[in-house]
Amino acid sequence: MPSLSWTEIFISMFMQFTPVWIGMVVVFAISIVYKRKLGLYGRLFDSMIGMTGFAIVLFWVLTAIFADLIIVTDPLSQVSGMKNKVPGTAIRGEEGLYYLLGGDNLARDVFSRMVMGSRNVLTIAPAATAFAFMVGITLGLPAGYFGKRLDTILSFLSNLVLAFPVILLFYLLVTPEIRVTGIPIVMAAVLFLFPIIFFLLLVQSRFFTQAGKRNLYCGLILIFGLWAYSGLAFNADPLGIFYMDPNLLNVFVSVVFVNSPTVFRIVRGITLDIQTRDYVAAAQTRGEGPWYIMLWEILPNARGPLIVDFCLRIGYTTILLGTLGFFGLGVSPESPDWGSTINDGRKLLSIYPHPALPPAIALMSLVLGLNLLADGLREESLKD
Repeated sequence: MPSLSWTEIFISMFMQFTPVWIGMVVVFAISIVYKRKLGLYGRLFDSMIGMTGFAIVLFWVLTAIFADLIIVTDPLSQVSGMKNKVPGTAIRGEEGLYYLLGGDNLARDVFSRMVMGSRNVLTIAPAATAFAFMVGITLGLPAGYFGKRLDTILSFLSNLVLAFPVILLFYLLVTPEIRVTGIPIVMAAVLFLFPIIFFLLLVQSRFFTQAGKRNLYCGLILIFGLWAYSGLAFNADPLGIFYMDPNLLNVFVSVVFVNSPTVFRIVRGITLDIQTRDYVAAAQTRGEGPWYIMLWEILPNARGPLIVDFCLRIGYTTILLGTLGFFGLGVSPESPDWGSTINDGRKLLSIYPHPALPPAIALMSLVLGLNLLADGLREESLKD
């Protein structure tokens, strides 16, 4: 079969992304119709910058969800005779199938690897950032609210971690030699407890006077939380539902550990400011407990800066994951993550630019979308 022209390649790629286009139209239509009832998210659609960023991020989120429907071939499969083939080359023995963005140096489909790579990035970055936020919030709120020795100790520890260059710290934490020592498992055992503690404190403080609801919710959190904790931290889930590959655990724990001190400092600073407000004094006068005030009075009023930082931090994490993959320290050597794909392609960049450029553009566009989304959220949150 003859190769495709560039026009045919772009049309074919557009058609491959059909599930994504349908999903984006549905999400945008529903969001715009009901935007006045959706709070900060709804107001985002009044900002052109916010809408643009949201569209780019939504594109990659839906790409990750529908990746199995979008890819042309298995991103790990090698097809004989397709090594370093130019974009639009027909796959031998497969009628009507093409390497839309060409083949890499191991004869794998660049387009399929780029698409599946989005799933790797958008699985690790948001989840790890969410864990880091729960660690930072759980420690930052009491540090800012109570102050004194607790604040001094926690601030010293966070400054100690932040004193290391981020890339160097990441590099040290994800090396195979560190995994052999068992340090990642110890770190996971500590850090993965914080989501359970966070939700227990949230429920306990909210339903303190309603013993029935409090006990029920706390029981469910403990059962589900400890079940997930045993599987994610120790791979001890008897049902095998919660499991984390050792390489992924290394990367995941590193992201949480590196991001948590920065989130802690942000939450601590916001708490120091908000705790002087009148509504906090009113809650104290009513006799509300400290954790109720921190989680249900201070934290909701800090949501604007935290949401913005969450989006930006996912972008930073995406870049760091790409950097680790570029240095061969990603999830696994054959993984289609964008960093390792860029590294594989850059070795022949002067001769065959097509393997390296698509994942590099994908990484750039996702980070750009997250930054624009954060800008839009910041603009709208300032209107509160």
